[in-house]
Amino acid sequence: MDPAGSPGRLRSATVVLGVAGGIAAYKAAELTRRLVEAGAHVCPVLTESAERFVGAATLSALASEPVRTSLFEEPEPIPHTSLGQRADLVIVAPATARVIAAYAAGLSSDLLVATLLATRAPVLVCPAMHTEMWEHPAVRENLATLRRRGVHVLEPDTGRLAGGDVGAGRLPDTARILEAAEAALAAEAGRRDLAGLRLLVTAGGTREPVDAVRYLSNRSSGKQGRAIALAAAERGAEVVLVSTVPAEPGPRLEVVPVETAEEMAAAVAARAAGADVVVMAAAVADFRPKAPAATKLKKRDGVPEIVLEPTPDILAGLGARKRPGQVLVGFAAETGDVVAEARRKLESKGADLLVGNDVSAHEVGFGWDTNAVTIVSRTAAVEVPLSSKREIAEAVLDAALAELRAARGGPPGPQGEPQT
Repeated sequence: MDPAGSPGRLRSATVVLGVAGGIAAYKAAELTRRLVEAGAHVCPVLTESAERFVGAATLSALASEPVRTSLFEEPEPIPHTSLGQRADLVIVAPATARVIAAYAAGLSSDLLVATLLATRAPVLVCPAMHTEMWEHPAVRENLATLRRRGVHVLEPDTGRLAGGDVGAGRLPDTARILEAAEAALAAEAGRRDLAGLRLLVTAGGTREPVDAVRYLSNRSSGKQGRAIALAAAERGAEVVLVSTVPAEPGPRLEVVPVETAEEMAAAVAARAAGADVVVMAAAVADFRPKAPAATKLKKRDGVPEIVLEPTPDILAGLGARKRPGQVLVGFAAETGDVVAEARRKLESKGADLLVGNDVSAHEVGFGWDTNAVTIVSRTAAVEVPLSSKREIAEAVLDAALAELRAARGGPPGPQGEPQT
């Protein structure tokens, strides 16, 4: 591991670091330092507005090259082309609404956007802005456009913003940006070991209606399932994500929104037969109200008697219908003996792998950006210690691919068929 805690893909990489004019621009100094520590050759590019928040002299001292700010006042005659051609990766952190819009529309009005348009290197955009701007439909649509074009987008954090407000739009910390940069480089470096395969992934907790306004659900955020879907798409798979929480589609990633267990069961059943790997990461409710009220239940009418009935067991149904050569991965969120319960479910549900985690542990499972799991197969139980959900996703995909290769007698070829 290098000083920045990365596995080394940034080492010797030429990184163009674009800094746009938002208050989070001050964090570019720390990001520059960490990138250099990781072994990257950092070329900083500041917009005119960014210079109001962070000094060019500061970044020039920390980076590998002096800061560039202009299309017309640099030593190179066409700086955007030279930067774009030299780059192994372009990071924009922070990315403001203006820069995102200009990039999406192809308006090369400054050096940063011109470089983005001139490069064929992978691009990582890290939006940071006030919540109202982040949630504006124009910003969301521009980001969806960039994602469709293959741009990597790191979602902002929720936290304290400029002016003392709290909400979504905060620039992620440096560690998360470095992790996303590593992932972007890994994807570009030809890590396409899932190319030709089709994956079906579920995410989020289902919502079972009680009445017209209330529902039964659980604490699942959908982050782990979404991380698995994104990682699989970046590794070359064609992915369908059936999700109860909002998720943006992207290259090789289709999103199917659902809400209830019944809807998820139907969406999965319609698509499972064509999948090489099915990953049931969603937290599906075990019970639902048998007769949800069509209107809002009123407190003045007394405490209602709610009769529950079981929801469809989606994982067991998939296990019963699993075709030869298909790999089925289940998840088990537990609060007791994780391995024992995972083994029981592995057998009873007909799965090939069962990913268990103790959701009562700190920073594990529901709502956290981290997780710790045990991946149980019929022959082994492999512990993955506390890690980011992206790292957990990679471990789950590695295990599923190994299982698939074993089932098919060799590395998968085009369309998921064994090579001969």
